[in-house]
Amino acid sequence: MVFCINHMIAQQPLDTIYANDTKNVALFFPEPIRQGITGSDNFVFTYNREKEQYFGLLQAKPGKESNLLVINRNGSIFSYIVRYKKQLSKLNYFIPLSNSIGNEKPTVTDSTKVVTSEKRIDNSTYYYQKFCSYLLNRNQRIGRIKKRNEGITLSVENIVFDKEELYFVIQVENNSTLDYDLNFLNLFVETRQKGKKKSLQRLYQKPIYKYQLPSKVVEGKKVRLVYVISKFSLSSERRVILELNEKDGERNIELKVSHRFINNPN
Repeated sequence: MVFCINHMIAQQPLDTIYANDTKNVALFFPEPIRQGITGSDNFVFTYNREKEQYFGLLQAKPGKESNLLVINRNGSIFSYIVRYKKQLSKLNYFIPLSNSIGNEKPTVTDSTKVVTSEKRIDNSTYYYQKFCSYLLNRNQRIGRIKKRNEGITLSVENIVFDKEELYFVIQVENNSTLDYDLNFLNLFVETRQKGKKKSLQRLYQKPIYKYQLPSKVVEGKKVRLVYVISKFSLSSERRVILELNEKDGERNIELKVSHRFINNPN
């Protein structure tokens, strides 16, 4: 099978992912997986082929190294070297969109379609920018929603409903002695299953728009940002989870937000 990438990518060394035959190595992608292929039979990459999901599982048997090619639903292509390793130091890989080597979809050349699409996007983006800026300048709080870990504080200052969207005003504060490199900040809806076998199920909520999301929070500083999410409401068995993940670090935070705040925004 031949894949057409819509722009030339300079040749660069591929990252390596290690796996073995006793543990599952989970790969989380920015978009649902449409296709995943390994170059050798001693590597197996499994993912949900019926219902597209954001993660897949990699296992390996002893043998020569191979490669893994993954295509997301939006056409983004990811390529990695895969190797067998008896002892694994990492079991979860969160793949950023910046790791994509290209896209299989052809570039749109119809100028009329491009202009129409860009105009529609620009109009909504302009509104989101202005309203997010307005929210960051307001001194309004919805409640005390925060959590700390090793000098890093994640808090939700405000939740505002406007038109058909919820605006989450978020703050990340770094009171540690080291800069905080942000890997990702994701928002999930978590369902708590009742009964004898209690379990948790999380559903990722993709933001419509992100305003002033930083890549780094310098020591002694704080940043404020806004996530725009399509409006939703929650039952008492559900809650929102904000997951802050540090790049190449362990100062990770999971902040729980009660359904009461979601159902009663400002």
